[in-house]
Amino acid sequence: MKPEDLPPQPVRRSFLKQACAIIFGGLAGLVPVGSGLILFLDPLRRKSEGGQALFVASLSALPEDGIPRRFPVIASHTDAWNVSPRTPIGAVYLRRTGENKVQALNMICPHLGCPVEFKAELKSYACPCHDSAFALDGRVSNPNSPARRGMDELEVELRNGTEIWVKFQNFLTSEAKKIPT
Repeated sequence: MKPEDLPPQPVRRSFLKQACAIIFGGLAGLVPVGSGLILFLDPLRRKSEGGQALFVASLSALPEDGIPRRFPVIASHTDAWNVSPRTPIGAVYLRRTGENKVQALNMICPHLGCPVEFKAELKSYACPCHDSAFALDGRVSNPNSPARRGMDELEVELRNGTEIWVKFQNFLTSEAKKIPT
């Protein structure tokens, strides 16, 4: 028989070459895909930064008569993949309630989230959006107020005798209980 008359024989070496190319190519492709997935999913596995104590003001910035003052809360903020250094993340009303005691109220209305204003002539807080009214200590002062709870009081810590640190966080609006967001 002539070699041309023989049926074609499987080429074992080409099969091994193709199998190795598929395996090594797949492994080489997994490295960038895995790295990309880790980078993409990184913000999802980070823990929330809410509720951390932040420096807000000095005790000397508050009047001793108990009248509240509004202060911005400034912090470095991470939102998914974006990092914003030293950005305003909210505001609080601070007032002295004693020689070395300070009360902090989140300035967001617990009804629907509008910014609450302090009315000095009335010595009370008012929400301009839906007429919610709050007493000086943050409790609901008008029985017809649409707010289901008083203004959200925040934890305050005095450090070094003069620094006011507030554990800042926001809460769900339109709820009777304070539920952190």
